[in-house]
Amino acid sequence: MGVKYCLPLLLLSLLIAECASRPLYTLPSLAKAGTKKPLQTSRPFNVAHRGANGEFPEETAPAYMRAIEEGADFIESDILSTKDGVLICHHDVNLDDTTDVADHKEFADRKRTYEVQGMNMTGFFTVDFTLEELKTIGAKQRYPFRDQQYNGKFPIITLDEFIAIALDATRVVGIYPEIKNPVFINQQVKWADGKKFEDKIVATLKKYGYKGSYMSQDWLKQPIFIQSFAATSLVYISNMTDSPKVFLIDDVTILTEDTNKTYAEITSDAYLDYIKPYVVGIGPWKDTIVPVSNNRLTTPTDLVARAHSRNLQVHPYTYRNENQFLHSGFHQDAYLEYDYWINKIGVDGLFTDFTGSLHNFQELTSPLPKLL
Repeated sequence: MGVKYCLPLLLLSLLIAECASRPLYTLPSLAKAGTKKPLQTSRPFNVAHRGANGEFPEETAPAYMRAIEEGADFIESDILSTKDGVLICHHDVNLDDTTDVADHKEFADRKRTYEVQGMNMTGFFTVDFTLEELKTIGAKQRYPFRDQQYNGKFPIITLDEFIAIALDATRVVGIYPEIKNPVFINQQVKWADGKKFEDKIVATLKKYGYKGSYMSQDWLKQPIFIQSFAATSLVYISNMTDSPKVFLIDDVTILTEDTNKTYAEITSDAYLDYIKPYVVGIGPWKDTIVPVSNNRLTTPTDLVARAHSRNLQVHPYTYRNENQFLHSGFHQDAYLEYDYWINKIGVDGLFTDFTGSLHNFQELTSPLPKLL
């Protein structure tokens, strides 16, 4: 049975009485049909980081559906692979922190140690499970201070299911897939046709009609940004798709997974000039833009200015409402943080765990015009 027919049944099975303390969300396909409201392009993009994962376990169908309901412009997902080569949505190459795999005694012998990004990591890894096996484990909330009531209730979803959720929305909602840990995935998973991980991702996106350069008519119909921390992956797919790409940037001291360069070298003028022909923007960790000392922001770097001078957008990550993540100068007020980054730093998009709060802030400060 194809995704078109099985997805509504899957999502209906997810959002059952277990969620009684929250409203059940009407599936987009069951909502009133009509002309889709276009993507807003007049203010910074609201990117739902792994869905509305401040409320639901990350990268699950309810997290993405909730983000759409709350006003996300784009829903973001990390793409990995199963043992049998199926593309799935999951942030970590291992399953330990965000699933209940440890409770499944039938998989006790699957624990492995791999080298990932230059470090040994022990746990349960997506590449050692088939999709059928992964569908038997449940996602759980990453952070203990967030709502735990949905732990184990929702399964990992595939890239196809993720795309279907976006395309089924009653307004235009973009997707923001990440080519995650491509070096590791290409080492561990071999496809029968000799294709690479990147090839499989691009083929899937093309299958669903994602194409067109940034702001083209094709892109506006089905908006997408393809992101990766591996510049080599973005360069590799540049001849395969004209969809816009975003180069992710980590802490400046960390080595990239596909080169021997640090992200300090990656943010140099010379490297920005090199990567510019392949991408429309960068996605830096926000502390790379404004360093932090003793939980207080220090003097901003010139990274945003240098990116903008090359006509590159800047989409930093990650904005979270909890006090643990808000620097002291924001007085435990997420709106003050949004105001600082949008109006003082001048970013072009924000990855947030709390789509609704960013949407509400923007509606208060820069509301979209009402369509007649």
